[in-house]
Amino acid sequence: MLPAVLLLSPAVAPRAAPAPSQDWPGDRMAAAYFAAETARVSSNSLAPVRDLGEWTARRGDLRRQAAEMLGLDPLPERTDLRAAVTGVITQETFLVEKLHFQSIPGLYVTANLYRPRAPSAPAPAVLYLCGHSSVVTNGVSCGNKTGYQHHGAWFARHGYVCLVVDTVQLGEIRGEHHGTYRLGQWGWNARGYTPAGVEAWTGIRALDYLATRPEVDRKRIGVTGRSGGGSYSWTIAALDDRVAAVAPVAGITDLRNHVVDGTIEGHCDCMFLVNTHRWDYPLLAALCAPRPLLLVNTDADPIFPLDGVMRTHDFLRSVYALYGASTNLGLVIGPGPHQDTQDLQVPVFRWFNRHLKGEDPPIADAAVKVFAPADLRALDRIPPDQINTNVQSLWGRMAPAPTVPDSAAAWSNRCAAWRDGLRAKCFAGWPDEPGPLEVAPAFAERAGGVRFEAWDYTSQPHVRLRLYVMRAASRPSAVRLVVGDGAGLGPTNRLSSAAGTHITEALIAAGLPSVGAAAHQLQDGAALAVVVPRHLGLTSWSGDAKRQTHMRRRFMLLGQTVDGMRVWDIRRAVQALRDRKEYARVPLTLAGRGDAGVHALYASLFEPAIAALALDSIPATHRSGPDYLNVLKVLDIPQAVAIAADRGAVELTGSDEAGAYAASVGRALGWPADRVRLGPPVAAVPHPAGTCDGAARPQPGLNQPVPLRKSSRP
Repeated sequence: MLPAVLLLSPAVAPRAAPAPSQDWPGDRMAAAYFAAETARVSSNSLAPVRDLGEWTARRGDLRRQAAEMLGLDPLPERTDLRAAVTGVITQETFLVEKLHFQSIPGLYVTANLYRPRAPSAPAPAVLYLCGHSSVVTNGVSCGNKTGYQHHGAWFARHGYVCLVVDTVQLGEIRGEHHGTYRLGQWGWNARGYTPAGVEAWTGIRALDYLATRPEVDRKRIGVTGRSGGGSYSWTIAALDDRVAAVAPVAGITDLRNHVVDGTIEGHCDCMFLVNTHRWDYPLLAALCAPRPLLLVNTDADPIFPLDGVMRTHDFLRSVYALYGASTNLGLVIGPGPHQDTQDLQVPVFRWFNRHLKGEDPPIADAAVKVFAPADLRALDRIPPDQINTNVQSLWGRMAPAPTVPDSAAAWSNRCAAWRDGLRAKCFAGWPDEPGPLEVAPAFAERAGGVRFEAWDYTSQPHVRLRLYVMRAASRPSAVRLVVGDGAGLGPTNRLSSAAGTHITEALIAAGLPSVGAAAHQLQDGAALAVVVPRHLGLTSWSGDAKRQTHMRRRFMLLGQTVDGMRVWDIRRAVQALRDRKEYARVPLTLAGRGDAGVHALYASLFEPAIAALALDSIPATHRSGPDYLNVLKVLDIPQAVAIAADRGAVELTGSDEAGAYAASVGRALGWPADRVRLGPPVAAVPHPAGTCDGAARPQPGLNQPVPLRKSSRP
């Protein structure tokens, strides 16, 4: 037999990321924005708690919000665990049961139960939650429970029952934690899915299992684990009062570390809830109060830095003090990096001895591994009914398929509910107050009978964007605002200030090949405007694909997505355009292609000044389209199209599937025949030869240029 391959690792192995470039405006913008947004979320969620009555009154709502953000509101049905013990290993003073249970039907949890051989009475129990330890023997996963077997063995030798459970990603049946981290599965955001919710439910059902065991004293159950297991520890304790004491090890820090300092780059998705309600993480830990809580960390942990741990502890101290339970909060800082060492293990053993057994003897022996990993496997084969490998597609409740309304009143109510749901669950990260637009001219030039203008505007603090306008008439009869993707626009404007260079920039933004093409667009007296939302084109980020991914993930931790904030940018562009007197009252058509078209669609739902939409080749579902937080729990793209059509004309080219539901609603409610117009896709127009930095920067996954043509409507 080949030896086991054992890797004890953090959530993912940290590695140096490309440093942001100070020459890139998008990097500077992002750094300032993330710092400000993190401070705003932190100050709002971690406001000082000065009154116990106030805190206890909030606690129930906070727990419900936490469950919601983990996909556990409502909780899944507590179905039969179908627990099965598949083998027993006997030692001199304890034994190990190899077992599995199903937290929901088909979601297998493989585990080992360590217990004394002859307990004299129901014993205290510890649920041990594993970090990211990959243990493989002869190509077969033994589960990360085997990497942490020494903890279970120590507890059993000292009179505890200890259940060590595998995680979804690194159990005997390999699931997935890395959806947004490395697999590009941004649809997890749209579903409101996080594997942290699955791991939390695993822990809750593990407590259910422990409660069935006659050897266990149900009033004396503790929870601990390290790294990912540390994170799950305080999550489970926050949700379930059956946890009498908790000791997360290297599993908590705050938003400042994750977002501003970049520790998110060392963590996979299982570490984070879907931050719909915009929490900082100490708030979740505070739901453990006043039960005994020990925070354990090292002084040089790169993914759980000491300063964030100390800020978390400071907030927790204020909450525990309200209860008069300050002695129930402990803090241990050991030396070293992110490792499972005796310096961290011994304080946890003492904590549970003190709070679950009422004693505090010296810890005379260490936790050591005694079993070959393969000997601890609970399964001899993968069950055919397992859903572990696909749980991300099954977890949580998505919005039901839409039906055609039977009355205008019912439809109006449904649209209002959808809009309210979008604002609360998908776009809660938008600013509460729009703030000043601070519109300022960027340039104005003429060529070929066309006036090219641009203004910079403030979408929100630290986010300055550019709005381009092309017009032939002094008083435009209408305006068409196109949402561009910035393809071909460089991150910095390295062109000289010579005449015509700004015109090239505007043409590239619009996806137009020449001044003549722009003049052709303007023959009917309408103006053409273009906006490129944040972190595309001139404000794009530097770095490789991995850095681009982690920049996007930072938004997730702030209760946003970059796509969702681009919708806000478009709304602000509409407002900035209306701020100019020559465009204040003329009919405005909002246009876009692909994902940019979807952003335009959603912006139109919240802006009253949109006369019509012209959308080309937009996806039919958020499963393959833009990722707005939780959107599939509220609606999908066809419903959004129908809401927009209720407000004005919608032209869809190359998007019949996205428009079919709106057309059905229109027929049922008697809308004008041309309210929803479907047609073939529009051919893409090539960029002009020049670009703003001398060479095009293709950005994988972003839209193609928005094609423009003369509209048949204002």
